[in-house]
Amino acid sequence: MNHRVANHFVSFQQNARAAEFLWTDLSTSALTQLKELTRKYRLSVPAGDLLLLDGKWYVTHSGLLRLAHRRRCTGIQTSVEAALSDPSSRRWVCKAIAYRGSAVGFTGYGDADPSNVSSVVRGAEMRVAETRAVNRALRKAYGIGLCSVEELGSFSPRTEQISEAKPHRFPASNGNGNGCSSNNGQSNLRDRLCVLIRKHELDPALVKKYAADFCGTESLRDASRDLVQSFITTLEEQVTQNRGALICRLNSYAVEQEVHS
Repeated sequence: MNHRVANHFVSFQQNARAAEFLWTDLSTSALTQLKELTRKYRLSVPAGDLLLLDGKWYVTHSGLLRLAHRRRCTGIQTSVEAALSDPSSRRWVCKAIAYRGSAVGFTGYGDADPSNVSSVVRGAEMRVAETRAVNRALRKAYGIGLCSVEELGSFSPRTEQISEAKPHRFPASNGNGNGCSSNNGQSNLRDRLCVLIRKHELDPALVKKYAADFCGTESLRDASRDLVQSFITTLEEQVTQNRGALICRLNSYAVEQEVHS
């Protein structure tokens, strides 16, 4: 009963007290964002709906499921994208569709392989991919602009292990389709991104879709400079350490594009 009350009637004061107990170095901006998350989504820190990592809020899988229940989600359908998966190398791409109504579905894709999951969940890559797909579908369905913990590059159910992972948060764009133009004083970062795209022969349109999905926004131009920097750092690591895994992730968005075309 108390668990249910915490999710339905959580107040900002309750969340703030719990957050200050768990993370003593809360910034003013973190508290401001927490207040908005409490008001808009009724996410609960005591119930484990949110985590603060490196000064940024992340929503959890359980938090998204509780939100979906409160908002009367009518169902979630998941499937494995066989054409993009490679069981022999434990690489999986999954698709999830979250339904807010009988005829309204929001699609999300998730991928996982040994290179982008924690050793804690090695051997369960398909389940991780499914969880990531469900999270992305639910974030789309309910307009959650936070990355989920399970979408981090190194998934782990424990906060102390998650805190070492770098978030997949991505850059703004001017919406011209190539993701390489500058605005809002971010030209240097955008130039670096363009160099990466050209050097490693990445598809700019798929990079843009990938970025928008993780940022939870319709347009990349809404992302902050911090997200741009975080993306570039993450992209550099991914394309250097395992380009194949990155291409697999990007290709999942090509599938999504075909589905909606």
